[in-house]
Order: sequence, then C-alpha cells, then structure tokens
Amino acid sequence: MLEHLQADEVQRVIDVSRRHHYATGEVIFHEDDLADSMHVIERGRVAVLVNNAEGKQLTFQVMGAGELVGELSLLVPDGRRSATVQALEPTVTLAIGRAEFERLLRDHPRVSEVLLRLLTAHVLRLSDRLREMLYLPVEARIRRRLLDLADAYGGARPGTVVPLRQEDLASLSGAARATVNRVLRQDEAAGIVALERRRVIIRDPDHLRRRAER
Repeated sequence: MLEHLQADEVQRVIDVSRRHHYATGEVIFHEDDLADSMHVIERGRVAVLVNNAEGKQLTFQVMGAGELVGELSLLVPDGRRSATVQALEPTVTLAIGRAEFERLLRDHPRVSEVLLRLLTAHVLRLSDRLREMLYLPVEARIRRRLLDLADAYGGARPGTVVPLRQEDLASLSGAARATVNRVLRQDEAAGIVALERRRVIIRDPDHLRRRAER
C-alpha cells in the first residue's frame, strides 16, 4: 500500500501506527472479534483462517510483507472480524486503529484511492478463485495454489521451500488431503517437487506451471 502514496502520506501512516511483534503461531486477531484496527504486514507471513460448517479451521489465504489484513472490517460500523489471522513465522505489523484509519481516509484522499484499488484487486482475485473452483480440475487448482505459495516464499524459483502442511494446501485449493498427496506424489515422481515433513521444495517451477495450466 505505502509504495502508492506520497512521502508525506507514508509518514502520516507510520506516525499513526503502532508496531507489533508476533511469534510463530501467535494470533493477531480472532474471527468475530470486534474490528478495532487494520494491520500492514511489515515483515513475516500470516495465515488467514476460517471455520467450515463442521467447525474445522481451514487456511483460506497466506499473506506476506506489504499486504493488509483487517481493513475490510473497518469499513463497516461496529464491524467484526470475518476470519482469524495467525502468524506463520516471526511477524511484524504496523497496526492502525479505527479512529486513525477513519482520519486518514478523511484527510488524505489518496489513501482512500489506494485502498479502493487494493479492495478492487481483492474482489477480482476472489472472482478468479470462484471461477477456478467451478471450472478447473482439482489437480490444476492444487498446483496453482502451490505456485502462489512458492511466489510468497521465494519467488517460485528452483529450490524454493514452502513450509506448510498438505492440509493447508488442501484447504487453500478446496481439495481433500488425499487428493493433494496424490498430486504431490505424481509431481515428486516427475522431479518437479520434493516432499519433506511439513514442507514442499519446488524443484522445477516451469514444469509445475505448465501442469497447472492444463
């Protein structure tokens, strides 16, 4: 977000924010909490977690440095969190409270423009995911989500390590864990990935990308 603002606006955002440090596994906020702030991820990665109808917590999205979490709930009076956000590794955020957030929107029109642009991109991304769920084979969805994670963790270069469980990849792609395991084993046999405990190593991202487009 900050790269789209002018220097004085960036400084204003920094001035009204509070820096928070989170350990691996620490929850930044819980689903249904009263929304009192948004967070700009300065360093680290977080998982956005939602509950399904059976009450099981699923990974909906992984986010990293430069991204916003919690801004949507601030756009609604007395809004509540729609998901739980948990640190996947040591993470630092800049937290902006509701009052400061509303003041920024009022006093700095460019902040509103940038936020609108980010929200539009968010809606388009969700629309793309919906189309994938409706029309793409599950194998392609799994590989696309793995590529997304590889981008987040190392630019999807050979040797990139994705330190997440197969259960996380399953919930991100809307697949069963057994299906994820089958697809990853196929790709491992083809030399595209290597599987280790709680992580996937990307060996051949170009081949993985071609398979994801089938």
